[in-house]
Amino acid sequence: MKLHELQPAQGSRKERKRVGRGNGSGLGKTSGRGQKGQKSRSGGGVRPGFEGGQMPLIQRLPKRGFTNPNRKVYEIVNLETLNRFAEGTEVTPELLLETRVIKQVKDGVKILGSGQLQVKLTVKAHKFSDSAKAAIEAAGGQAEVI
Repeated sequence: MKLHELQPAQGSRKERKRVGRGNGSGLGKTSGRGQKGQKSRSGGGVRPGFEGGQMPLIQRLPKRGFTNPNRKVYEIVNLETLNRFAEGTEVTPELLLETRVIKQVKDGVKILGSGQLQVKLTVKAHKFSDSAKAAIEAAGGQAEVI
């Protein structure tokens, strides 16, 4: 293979559809929109969920429940995940973010008690489950609420 023989992978490059450029192009005259009707007009078409005037499904279904706009969303970390840190490390939300254990802090970090903790750590988080707190202290570490 030589430099001048290089080509993009088959199907990876596609020319854009140039509509309204004469009948010879196959997309002339009505430009692929068919004849007449709402969808053939410029700015035509219906909004998402519109069912031709019939009561849309989303409006026919019963509404239930409530979403609290002030709810707190915690990033969850299980105990078994904390085993990756060295003995005596101070685990903070910033460290968890840096090591990509969590993607973002949100409203805080909550440590849950799933799995076993084998290392002695000082864990600083916004919330702890009772089992997580007990397991951290049983391993000789400390659980500090920020």
